[in-house]
Amino acid sequence: MLFRVLVNAAPLSEPDYFQPHPTTPRNLTADQVMQDLGGQLSTGTLIFGPEDEAYENATKRWNILEVPNIQVVVQVGQEADVAKVVQYCNSKSIEFLAVNRGHSLSIYSMKKFKGIQIDLKQLMGITLLNHKKSAILQGGTYGINVMETLWDLGYVTATGAHECVGYMGLALGGGHGRIEGLYGLASDNFIKLNTVLADGSTIEVSQTKHADLFWGMQGAGHNYGIVTSAEVKVFPRIADTWHYHNYFWSGDKLETVFERLNAFHGNGSTPVKMGVNFGSFTINPTFSNTSATIWWTFAYAGPANEAEALLQPFNEIEALADEMGDVPYTQVPTVQGTNIASGGCEPTRKAFSHSLLQTYNVTNERAVYDLYNTNAALYPTLAREGGAVVLYEGYATEAVEKVPEKLSAYPHRHEHHILYFLANVAENSTLLEPALEWANSTRDLWNYGRQPANYINYCNGDESLESIYGYEPWRLQRLRKLKRKYDPSNRFRYHIPVRP
Repeated sequence: MLFRVLVNAAPLSEPDYFQPHPTTPRNLTADQVMQDLGGQLSTGTLIFGPEDEAYENATKRWNILEVPNIQVVVQVGQEADVAKVVQYCNSKSIEFLAVNRGHSLSIYSMKKFKGIQIDLKQLMGITLLNHKKSAILQGGTYGINVMETLWDLGYVTATGAHECVGYMGLALGGGHGRIEGLYGLASDNFIKLNTVLADGSTIEVSQTKHADLFWGMQGAGHNYGIVTSAEVKVFPRIADTWHYHNYFWSGDKLETVFERLNAFHGNGSTPVKMGVNFGSFTINPTFSNTSATIWWTFAYAGPANEAEALLQPFNEIEALADEMGDVPYTQVPTVQGTNIASGGCEPTRKAFSHSLLQTYNVTNERAVYDLYNTNAALYPTLAREGGAVVLYEGYATEAVEKVPEKLSAYPHRHEHHILYFLANVAENSTLLEPALEWANSTRDLWNYGRQPANYINYCNGDESLESIYGYEPWRLQRLRKLKRKYDPSNRFRYHIPVRP
């Protein structure tokens, strides 16, 4: 029997909000939720459980090392449905979890969840407003969906670098991406947020309405509400094509590469049109089966001659191979390996760690590279089938750093690089423990000699809250004050919560 039901076929039931139930139902079913709630939701909303064929796709997550226990999925058809589901959950003492694309890495708190998933995937509206200075993005939009829609209209907005990542979750944590050097983080471009609070009420959050919460939503928003749609700034596209140049180097070039990267980035002075450069260490059999190949890719918002003049220091390093070209902005993820087809969006058990850095410590990077080769020899399955990789993200940061630090909850405006280790571990593998040890040892090398800094969107949940939300005591104090005001029952506690 399928539990996936269109709610317009459900009988109308009288809500019983504010009548507390002492315990969450042990065996919550889609039939029960349909009977209680279905008649109150919009036509097109779907309610289904694990028996339904849609359940697996709706509940899949990027990292399945630890997963929430989703008893029932409510895939809302309209924004107004979200508040009704939250009110229903409160009335029945049921936990709720809002999900778009399932990219949260917060495995330690996420595994404690049991209840209803409020699925936002149907909320895909993107509307360019008449004055063409902003657009409305609904809560189910995601990377390439936003990029292509606005690009075809002649505009861009700050999004993440990967095609498959949901827009709203990324932006609530700050949101790094290819055009942040020009326009800032995704959260810097918020104008107003239509938000459902923990009590089921709906409010507009902006610089003029609930301004205290607007501050917190820009970098720590997962703690306070479900954003069903956001008005964000948009900008006319400045170039019809982006130039990219990808390099493959052998390990003996490592010191030269990182020294020139440090010079290139300076102290936040990366040319703003050189929006992003990504790099990696990984086993590439084309060049070596025993030593990691260094791969680096640059993307520039403009013509080849301008880009190549800036890239001359890297062109001077003898490469194993290189490739370059010019493509529209919407194709940059494909040539840089962050498109959906690259496989990076697939759900797997992931050993993951990360760090933020202002500059590269060349000695530490050599140690990270040597550790990679040592462990690739010890655990060839992780290096090859598991695709173990050390990854580097470097962005132009001028517009990010121009925003005063106290203006938002995002605390790391002067950290220029995001670094992470990732290895996929098969379900029946005995290599999870060494993979996690490899991940943590890599992070320790990056943090050696400095105070750790962590990006909320890449956190597992074993990092200190100070390293995520900022070491200045006033930051966590202010965030927790907002928590007491807007979510006193701590309903939003499954993604790096400021209150455990």
